Amino acid sequence: MKDFKRDVAALGTCNMDFIMKVPRFIGAEDEADVQLLLESPGGSAANFARETSRLGLKTGILACVGNDHFGSLITQNFQMEGVDTERLLSLDEKTGMGFIAVDPRGERSIYTFMGANAQFSVHPEDVSYIESSRILHITGVYVEVLEEASNHANTLSLNPGTLLSYYGWNILKKVIKKSDVLFLNRKELELLTGNDRDEGAQFLLDEGVPLVILTGGKDGAAAYTEEGSIKVPTKKVGAVDTTGAGDAFAAGFISSWIKNQGLEECLKKGNQIASQCVQRFGG
Repeated sequence: MKDFKRDVAALGTCNMDFIMKVPRFIGAEDEADVQLLLESPGGSAANFARETSRLGLKTGILACVGNDHFGSLITQNFQMEGVDTERLLSLDEKTGMGFIAVDPRGERSIYTFMGANAQFSVHPEDVSYIESSRILHITGVYVEVLEEASNHANTLSLNPGTLLSYYGWNILKKVIKKSDVLFLNRKELELLTGNDRDEGAQFLLDEGVPLVILTGGKDGAAAYTEEGSIKVPTKKVGAVDTTGAGDAFAAGFISSWIKNQGLEECLKKGNQIASQCVQRFGG
């Protein structure tokens, strides 16, 4: 059996998030007060990496930040959380940023500035890092990076996210078919397959994806394999901010899956960690 240096490596975006609590979402030519403003490290890969480290997995991050104040804060936060930053590169760019409005229901609207994230490319050192990791979890990157990095994964966990899912099945199918576990919410499933229900998941199974995980927020989550599907509801909690909930779910799921626990237990763990996340303002 191969001796891995780490349990999981997360590849994707690292941002400084500016999270605004607002009374309502607004349209053009409208205005609303910001009731609370929070600055917090974020980004899908960063959220996932912190959660898996908290859950006891040896975790590393492959990403780029800017050589600026926010980049330093993000790096320090990773180190405080026990995430290895060997392949966290600091570039002469601005650190990526997320501008997130959260309404009283805990729902959010996000504007993202990619910044240094857009400069990430797979170097030989990244290949070695990926190959020495048991699981590679990819989220929120460009198609070219996704295709190159996925070639070197021992086990591929893929969470394309909404922006990447807009590319559609024809562009993403080559990489999606490589995944060992694929995380999607209903919107992403519909963007990729044209259907946000069981039929969409079945399409992916028919195309060769061995395990499809569909997250539904307050409706719980489901796992689909060739043997059938398992659905696990989530307990109702007082959600204040859904930012990062999908990343938290994936981290919880992987923390159990890597221990060869059953899919029902993996789903329950994912729901648990996501529920904890939505009860915190700022993810």
